Amino acid sequence: MPAQVMWSIILVALFTGFAPARAAADDNIRVEVDYARVIKLDQPVSKVIIGNADIADAAVADSKTIILTGKSFGTTNIVILDEQGQALVDERVLVSLESYNTLQVYRQTEREVLSCTPACQPLIEE
Repeated sequence: MPAQVMWSIILVALFTGFAPARAAADDNIRVEVDYARVIKLDQPVSKVIIGNADIADAAVADSKTIILTGKSFGTTNIVILDEQGQALVDERVLVSLESYNTLQVYRQTEREVLSCTPACQPLIEE
């Protein structure tokens, strides 16, 4: 199995909580809005690229640790390159709202998202 495929399976398993056998079927990294995920790698990272910075953000904590933060719900991707420019990770990132403490109100084509912890209030959007 190529190393890049193996890394993909390991990262998906870490972020989705699935066992590696099931992770192969779901190649997405999942994170919730306003939450962070830690990505640990065995090799030093040279560059981290996020497809849409309005949806997710990534910060380099140290040479082998990336912090991925969900900013707004939606889909984007993350590419992590090593010092030779080879992709260590190239995965889709799904950012979602916490479903157990949010309420979505639809009025025709408009949607309002309320955070209900403990009282429902409009979600702060940038």
